[in-house]
Amino acid sequence: MTESKEPVLRVDNICKILGGKKILRSVSFSLQRGELKVLIGPSGAGKSTLLQCINFLIPPDKGHVWLEGTEIQSRRKRDLYAFRQQVGMIFQDFNLFDHLNALENVAISLRKVKKMNRQAARDRAVAELERVGLGDKLGLFPAELSGGQKQRVSIARALAMDPKIMLLDEPTSALDPELIGEVLSVIRDLARGGMTMVLATHQIGFTRTLADEVLFMENGSIIERGLPEELLSPNSGTRSRDFCSRLDELYAENE
Repeated sequence: MTESKEPVLRVDNICKILGGKKILRSVSFSLQRGELKVLIGPSGAGKSTLLQCINFLIPPDKGHVWLEGTEIQSRRKRDLYAFRQQVGMIFQDFNLFDHLNALENVAISLRKVKKMNRQAARDRAVAELERVGLGDKLGLFPAELSGGQKQRVSIARALAMDPKIMLLDEPTSALDPELIGEVLSVIRDLARGGMTMVLATHQIGFTRTLADEVLFMENGSIIERGLPEELLSPNSGTRSRDFCSRLDELYAENE
């Protein structure tokens, strides 16, 4: 992780109420360039809503988001459009176009958003699909791909836009256990290559080995934050450790 005084992303006092329920309660954190922060916590803690509020897919009721020191004015369509081009978003359910093959799913944004010509967009799409290990799947449609392959196409599509930050919302939660590893391997390579990321996940082993900081969320708030070795060590006595121990027990029972 490279050192920088100015965080590449700063989130301050994000609040959100949905259906009369407080989903996010004054959530704040900052992200340095090249850093991987991991959000963990029980289902319903607000992790997915937080990521979507950061990208303004769900407008926060209160709070502010800064990218490289500039506050994002989400009501200005031009500013919001430019911001989203710089922040890649990976969802649980892939969000691929069913009528386009893998190559076209990656190339379409390059042509429509970055205004690349067809050949340049194709070349970049091929490069990103090869980067995630799908160079031999270019012509396959989503229905012909496994869940892990679909998620890798969605990651390639995000990478093709040259994002400054990647937001990953439990990218392995919809996958069969045997497919999770191939997606985590891609994320691991991105982290080691210096990609700046916020990742919501229940993959605790991955979190222990690669997270620069762990943020534990519960009831819409970040209640613990720290290094993995601080929060997740056997004798830490933290809520994070208790939660992870329960997950480990659950996975052991299902093996």
